[in-house]
Amino acid sequence: MTDASRPARPVTLGQNQYGKAENRVVRITRDGETHHIKDLNVSVALSGDMDEVHYSGSNANVLPTDTTKNTVYAFAKEHGIESAEQFGIHLARHFVTSQEPIRTARIRVEEYSWERIATPGTDEHSFVRRGQETRLAQITYDGSTWEVVSGLKDLTVMNSTNSEFWGYVKDEYTTLPETHDRILATDVTARWRHNWTDDARPAPDWNASYTEARKHLLLAFAETYSLSLQQTLYAMGARIVEHRDEIDEVRFSLPNKHHFLVDLKPFGLKNDTADGAVYFAADRPYGLIEGTVLRDGCQARIPADLTNL
Repeated sequence: MTDASRPARPVTLGQNQYGKAENRVVRITRDGETHHIKDLNVSVALSGDMDEVHYSGSNANVLPTDTTKNTVYAFAKEHGIESAEQFGIHLARHFVTSQEPIRTARIRVEEYSWERIATPGTDEHSFVRRGQETRLAQITYDGSTWEVVSGLKDLTVMNSTNSEFWGYVKDEYTTLPETHDRILATDVTARWRHNWTDDARPAPDWNASYTEARKHLLLAFAETYSLSLQQTLYAMGARIVEHRDEIDEVRFSLPNKHHFLVDLKPFGLKNDTADGAVYFAADRPYGLIEGTVLRDGCQARIPADLTNL
């Protein structure tokens, strides 16, 4: 059915995309007896001239999602996995340039870290899953312009002191006591947007960029005497932007992992931070602090709701 013959309706199709989500791909590279592992979870989303498949069911412009899955695995073999970002760039460029109806490709990558298990012999092929953060990358390409957003999630950090919380608004429902010495802990989710947008410029060293951004994030967390988690958030983002010229924007989501002093008075015990305290680690509810830090003169592009990435 053509546009001219399609009956007029008081509705229209909005933004749409399709693809294959969560393709788990593991690439083992063998360097003699030393092996290297890359472990990714790759999601592909394609958009473009796809109205007709919604209106009439015609698949004439549809590349099967099964094909996108196969492409992920084939590219892992053909091109290797230098970094999460570079692998996503290879995929996005392929889908946009090889399929005329596809105008934009968005590739999301989660990378899971493994560390080598040291053994007495010469074989180096045993690994243990590293129990820290998951590396993230999202690559979007529309045929001319790139947007690369890197980041991480589930990076658990804690300061056992150098954190206070006082001077806040109080009303008839406020029961929280002020504190001048508290534990500050959070599970960091962070995204940072690179200012590399076109092939005319050399791309950053994605692995070095990730390593350095993570380092500055952690140093800012550790070195900031915190009067609020918001202050710490800003310090982490500012340090990344100030030290990494390729990054213009950082977005954080920081749950405040509350640690409350346990009331031990019923047992005749004083529970004081000065001589070592006992805390109750509460998993919920929790304060959730979110915010964006930008290079001066730049506009925010990372969605405020990180689940929309």
